[in-house]
Amino acid sequence: MSASMLRLASKRVAPVVRRSATTSAPTLARSISSRPLFAARTLPRPTLLRRTPTLARSITDQARAELDKMVKGAPLVLFMKGTPQVPQCGFSRAVVQVLDLHDVPPEKVHTYNILEDEELRNDIKEYSEWPTIPQVYVNGEFVGGCDIIISMHQSGQLAELLAQHGLTNAPKEAEVVEPEKQSS
Repeated sequence: MSASMLRLASKRVAPVVRRSATTSAPTLARSISSRPLFAARTLPRPTLLRRTPTLARSITDQARAELDKMVKGAPLVLFMKGTPQVPQCGFSRAVVQVLDLHDVPPEKVHTYNILEDEELRNDIKEYSEWPTIPQVYVNGEFVGGCDIIISMHQSGQLAELLAQHGLTNAPKEAEVVEPEKQSS
């Protein structure tokens, strides 16, 4: 390439380079410095600030009455993913294991697999105003989900609650029997 062609090419390219360097670089620096680095890479700022309205869903009176009947149908009711024999999520498995640790008899527990019924899955969340599954009810009252059940288990509150409602097979306090005196 001749020297004159190089000069001509640099004259044509140089203004473009200078323009892009002066116009886009400050914009880029301003966008990165005004936002956290992870936000600049994932979503534009307006998207992060915009809140999407959630559609208010109201369960029908008939569905609410049906859920009342389900919740009060057994001393302990568990809405879970899967069954106690085959839980379909770790949280449901954890609740089943905690109830097993407290020796809750199966005949006093009624479980509902919310994976079998999409309507039940949505309605129970609204009924309890609790967004996650599993959900535990004792004598018709909502106790909590997995995190609350585990916390209550660790603090001893769950054992008290279950004993108070007669939901454990735990042996009663054994009477102290004095050993017989042996005659020598």
